[in-house]
Amino acid sequence: MTKQYLKPLALAVTVALSLAACGKSEQASAPAPAPASTAPTTASTAPAAASTTAVADAGKSIFDVSELDPNIHACQDFNGFVNSKWVAANPIPNDHTSWGAFNKLADASLNTQHSIVDDANKGADSAKAGTIEQKIGWLYRSGMDEATIEKNGFEPLKPKLDEIAGLKNGADVSSYIIKRYAEGDAQVFQFGAGGDFKHADMQIGFANEAGLGLPTKDYYTQPDYKAIRDAYVAYIAKALQLTGVAEADAKKQADDVLKFETQLAAASLSPVEERDTKNEYHFVTVKEADKVTPHFSWDKFFDAQGVKIDKGFSLSQPKFFAQFDKMLASTPVDQWQAYLRFHAIDDASPYLSKNFQDNKFAFYGTTLAGQPQQQPRWKRVLRTVNGSMGEALGQLYVAKAFTPEAKQRAEELVTNIRNALKARIENLDWMSAETKAKAIDKWNKFLPKIGYPDKWRDWSGLDIKADNYYANIEAAGKFNYQYDIAHIGKPTDRKEWGMTPQTVNAYYNPSDNTINFPAAILQPPFFDAKADDAINYGGIGAVIGHESSHGFDDQGSQFDGDGNQNDWWTKADKTQFEARTGKLVNQFNDYTPIKDKPDLHVNGKLTLGENIADLGGLNVAYDALQTALKANPTEAAQKIDGYTQDQRFFLNWARVWRGSMREKSEILQLNTDPHSPESLRAMGAPSNMPAFATAFQCKAGDVMVRSDDKQVKIW
Repeated sequence: MTKQYLKPLALAVTVALSLAACGKSEQASAPAPAPASTAPTTASTAPAAASTTAVADAGKSIFDVSELDPNIHACQDFNGFVNSKWVAANPIPNDHTSWGAFNKLADASLNTQHSIVDDANKGADSAKAGTIEQKIGWLYRSGMDEATIEKNGFEPLKPKLDEIAGLKNGADVSSYIIKRYAEGDAQVFQFGAGGDFKHADMQIGFANEAGLGLPTKDYYTQPDYKAIRDAYVAYIAKALQLTGVAEADAKKQADDVLKFETQLAAASLSPVEERDTKNEYHFVTVKEADKVTPHFSWDKFFDAQGVKIDKGFSLSQPKFFAQFDKMLASTPVDQWQAYLRFHAIDDASPYLSKNFQDNKFAFYGTTLAGQPQQQPRWKRVLRTVNGSMGEALGQLYVAKAFTPEAKQRAEELVTNIRNALKARIENLDWMSAETKAKAIDKWNKFLPKIGYPDKWRDWSGLDIKADNYYANIEAAGKFNYQYDIAHIGKPTDRKEWGMTPQTVNAYYNPSDNTINFPAAILQPPFFDAKADDAINYGGIGAVIGHESSHGFDDQGSQFDGDGNQNDWWTKADKTQFEARTGKLVNQFNDYTPIKDKPDLHVNGKLTLGENIADLGGLNVAYDALQTALKANPTEAAQKIDGYTQDQRFFLNWARVWRGSMREKSEILQLNTDPHSPESLRAMGAPSNMPAFATAFQCKAGDVMVRSDDKQVKIW
């Protein structure tokens, strides 16, 4: 599906949210390691040296320098210098798995949204029928109606459970999957629309592997995860018991579910393999797909979905689908029933009575991610509103919280950063003129999108009731699925968004070559219209550079300016690129962010794309800052709070990545997340930049100064 190919700055900041949604982790927060040095302050930490300047101090700014730790050497542990005091003073709340700059801003966005949905709820009954205000108000009201939800128990789920109980063979299972999919209820695999990798101007169908309840395939077989497997089986058994299955039978079915998923996992990709674009696209005709799955008819599937397939679609992971088909033919139907029954309960649990919600949180929230307690109900319901009617809520959010002036200033920054990226490409000393011309062509075709869509979605076909939460979720699921697959066979609309305006994030999409910056991230510490250039370029400027650089990371570089997967590199240039990115893999492979687990390393291959984007983005933003300062020599010479513009640029970059994470979530992140831990993002890119060493007067041998043979220079 289109959303699979988005390249976010940072994935969802609350682990439990994404786990509750799909059993996998998509978090952005990360740990802060023990300080590399506790050396006393020297000139390299900047305050003492800064005070000797003859230039007048410009006064205090929005960056609070009292948060800096003078006992930590900036050239040894820049993250510790900038963030350790704040982290120590801001423990992780019990209802979070992490806490940092992203989390704080996301919570602020949620608070704004909370007031919006509260107002919508109060006015829903008198609102004009069919308006988004009425629908959002009723959706939120139904989710907050705990008395009705408790009274209903799992009654809303019974028809689906009865249908599963009536399955008699593999053919019945196949028909059930097809039928449920037509209702927007995904089973075993994913299906949706996305840009054709070879003809990106058109949307095609993508079928992708899914169906697992544990984070990765390794969790099903590796000895290190036996305790998690045991807890997963216990969770499954309890979920079944909550619907009336006898204890002994529930335990047997839970064992069957684990065995079933273990077979699927064996045919699934690892997180590193998932990043390989060769594994994301496999175009086939319907007849060719039927040969891979002779017991599952794609003709029947597409007919039921109301989708017309022309030349074909992407059966993206044939090995997985071959295993799926084999299990349709050979797995006993009672094992299929156990699997489908459990996942029906698991998917519905957030919308059923409290015992179902608590059971799911106990495993995914606490056991897997280490979160002590659930978030308050209003936050959980609000996240569901976001998942069901996110863009509609965004329309109300923008009207309340995003000014035209902020959009205009962000557009100016995007232009400046893009110009700096172009100059970087043109001046590369390792790339041939032939490849540079192709890179500039791609740069020319970037489409920046700021704040919110030019055209809002139409929600008139979605029926929302004031008093039936489960029915509303089902209706929204079907409505959004039908909206998605209606794109198949139609031209790609580059102006559509893959994130809501209220999301604290940003992304690049290689299949349409767009860079996207939602309204909610255009706030401090990323962006402040009142701040000096250094703060904004070190924050949102680096974010803009990050997303732009994704167009030229190890994945984005495989797509041309039109969004087609196309090898536009000369062989020699590709070899150079891979040698340089290989050094970045090695840099991050060496990091061990969890203090008491020195054998647990960052996966440099898994995180390569994000690390390339951080390095490229920070370099590009720094160049853009220098251009801005040349146009304003007075500002360039100023020191604010005793810090130069260059120093403040890097200080704000590190501040963006401040935060801490619970150990279980850290482990989960290292196993699953293409983003490196935040503490390392604060330091990884600057340590490769001579400008950082100059700004803080670092010396060869300092941790933040990588030696010439290890220093990474790409874009």
